[in-house]
Amino acid sequence: MPNAALDLELRKQVYEDAASLYKSKIVICAGTGCMANGSMAIFRRFQEVVKEKGLKITVSLKKEEADYLLAESGCQGFCQMGPLVTVYPQAILYTKVQLEDVEEIVEKTLIGGGYIQRLLFERPDNGEKVEDMRKIPFYERQHRLMLALCGNIDVNDLDEYIANGGYFMARKAVLHMTDEEICKTVLDSGLRGRGGGGFPTGRKWALTRVHENDVKYVICNGDEGDPGAFMDRCVMEGNPHAVLEGMIIAAMAVNATEGYIYVRTEYPLAVSRLKKAILIARESGIIGKGIFGSKKNFDIQVMEGAGAFVCGEETALMSSIEGKRGMPTLKPPFPAESGLFGKPTVINNVETFATVPLVLRLGAEGYAKLGTANSKGTKTFALTGHVANTGLIEVPFGTTLREIVGEIGGGVVDDDGKLCGCDFKAVQIGGPSGGCLTQEHLDLPLDYDNLTAVGAMVGSGGLVVMNKNTCMVKIARFFMQFTQNESCGKCAPCREGTRQMLALLDDIIEGRATADTLSLLEELAQLVKVSSLCGLGKTAPNPVLSTLKYFREEYDAHVFTKRCPTGNCEALAVYRIIPEKCKSCSICARKCPVNAIKGAKGVPYKIDPEKCIKCGACIDSCKFGAIVKG
Repeated sequence: MPNAALDLELRKQVYEDAASLYKSKIVICAGTGCMANGSMAIFRRFQEVVKEKGLKITVSLKKEEADYLLAESGCQGFCQMGPLVTVYPQAILYTKVQLEDVEEIVEKTLIGGGYIQRLLFERPDNGEKVEDMRKIPFYERQHRLMLALCGNIDVNDLDEYIANGGYFMARKAVLHMTDEEICKTVLDSGLRGRGGGGFPTGRKWALTRVHENDVKYVICNGDEGDPGAFMDRCVMEGNPHAVLEGMIIAAMAVNATEGYIYVRTEYPLAVSRLKKAILIARESGIIGKGIFGSKKNFDIQVMEGAGAFVCGEETALMSSIEGKRGMPTLKPPFPAESGLFGKPTVINNVETFATVPLVLRLGAEGYAKLGTANSKGTKTFALTGHVANTGLIEVPFGTTLREIVGEIGGGVVDDDGKLCGCDFKAVQIGGPSGGCLTQEHLDLPLDYDNLTAVGAMVGSGGLVVMNKNTCMVKIARFFMQFTQNESCGKCAPCREGTRQMLALLDDIIEGRATADTLSLLEELAQLVKVSSLCGLGKTAPNPVLSTLKYFREEYDAHVFTKRCPTGNCEALAVYRIIPEKCKSCSICARKCPVNAIKGAKGVPYKIDPEKCIKCGACIDSCKFGAIVKG
């Protein structure tokens, strides 16, 4: 075959011709979640069963003559339903597939052309079975642009990426566009950094481009550390070539010759697939020396971080790559002027780079049609918590919380995972750097400006849904404990301020707080916000400030009446018996280890709060749901 880098059209045609010969393509989700549930054993079982039936099957890397093509994809997004198996061209999605299901899938679907009802997705609202994955509300209500190939293409197959338009825009940037043209296209598209700050990507590139230097760097920030966030991990695992292509385009925009992808070592699958993609791209002349047959050089290597949350901050990340302790430094100078090893440097996150090829493909005007006036395009979110459908989603900026939680997410669930109607309480958006949104924000179009205006932020895209049984004070404490543990300790406001804020929150949930505690907490949060050295410290108080703003009554209840309204703070919990539900069966009294429950036949029992040790034995033993805490 001629030079692969210069013959993308040929490779595309060869792949399409080969793929057209297969009767079906079976895609096994090989994202981290599905792999943890045994998807690779299912992958191998498909190979065995098809051969046992006297048919031929191949994996895409081998390009053998066969009846069926078996592909190993990245995350398909619908994580809670894994392991996932999708059969094309019908786009049948089978959920929670087990080894013993494989033979039936081969017989009934691959050979027989039918469906297996029990493996199809069942809508939680009406019990309807859905055969076509494109009609499942979780997928149907999204706009999967950047994620379009994640979960659909074989993660190890460069040719399939090329067949879907991959590397054509990188080649265009290398051979047919000037650095200024690239920067202008990205700037005019309105693309903003998806890592949290939302700085215009084209402007960042232009600021780096104007600094002349023999050595410039492009860094991809894959150090995703927010609790509940897994957007970047899924992209690195499911479509690593898109990240590489975006970095090539960035390198051409700023005239860089070297690139780094900084990934936390807790993402071993992402690291492995990125390294494999880099090796394949280098062998094909796509990166390295003389890329795409030009005289330009650009190579990429993966740098594994040790998992420090602070290394998500760009100056700390660069210090880590340089072999120093990952700690932030003062700005200016900014990385565009003096970054890695003192050279001009562009740093963007995984999602930003993976979006760049789409910007060039659609054109600045085409991409800018998506989103809102000041927040263009789409955004991925990791949808988790008390919601029926959890997973990785992508929606245009301007989508409301009601659409995300109620339609894509399928609605709020109770603590047992059952739909519970209108029990939505809040979402934490943006992780420990973000804030909470409440019922009054359900119809707020989500974008950078609107979220900032209500004390939250897009952040990297974590979206944790909470039902009415969630204690917002404990949520604030959870995120404060995380940021306090992850503080690098360089500046006193963050190092000491977060520690003291955590102690104040402990006082509140353990019943020691006074009115002064609340005022001191708020004052300290504002101080840490304005005086910390880096962005992580400045945003650390956000969960506290937003919960104080929107759930002040919960804080007041903890402090002034020594009561947790949700009953989640054990030190403040009060166990009580609902008279109307009590059957006077005495089981709870017999189970109580301290004889705190008294009553008589025909009379509702009562709990003595002075004796109660809050062990929960009474709640566990009551068959009538008559005992609650709160």
